[in-house]
Amino acid sequence: MIQTGLRVSELTALTSSDIALGTGPHVHCHGKGRKERITPVTSQTTAVLRLWQRERAGNPDDPLFPTSRGRRLTRDAVAWLLAKYVATATPGCPSLQAKTITPHTLRHTAAMRLLHAGVDTTTIALWLGHESTQSTQAYLHADLALKEKALARTAPTNTPPGRYRPPDQLLAFLEAL
Repeated sequence: MIQTGLRVSELTALTSSDIALGTGPHVHCHGKGRKERITPVTSQTTAVLRLWQRERAGNPDDPLFPTSRGRRLTRDAVAWLLAKYVATATPGCPSLQAKTITPHTLRHTAAMRLLHAGVDTTTIALWLGHESTQSTQAYLHADLALKEKALARTAPTNTPPGRYRPPDQLLAFLEAL
C-alpha cells in the first residue's frame, strides 16, 4: 500500500491475476467508481510479490492477500495487521509510538513520496485514481522540507542584506512613465 498508494478496498479486491511481474511490473486494480487503473511497482516490491506468489500457489481468481481460510481480507483485518506490525516495529523505531498509522496513512505517504521525488500533482492524481487534482491536494501537505526547498529556489543569490535602494537612473525612468 505504501508503494502503490492503493485504497484498502482496492488492495483487498486484488486477485492473483491482477499483478503482472514480467516486463513493466504493475498492479491492475478496480478503483472507486468502477475505474480501472494500472500502478507500477518497484523491483523490490516485484521480488516480494514473486516470492508471495510461489508461497501461496493460488489460482488466478483467488484473493492475492487471503485470510487463513482463503477468503478476502476485510478493511478491519488490514487495519489490525498494520497495527500489529507497527507495534512490532516500534521498539526499533520509537518515533512510531507517537504516530497514528492507518492504512489510509500509507496512501498519504505514497503521495508524499511521489511529491518529494518531483512528480507533478497531475501524475500523482492519476496514480492515486483521483478524478481531479483537487482531490489530490488533501494528500499533499507541504512539509517543512518541501517548503525550505521551494524557498531556496526563490532566494536571490549574493544579495546584500538591507533595504533595496534603486539607482537614480531607474527612478528617473519610472518617473518619466
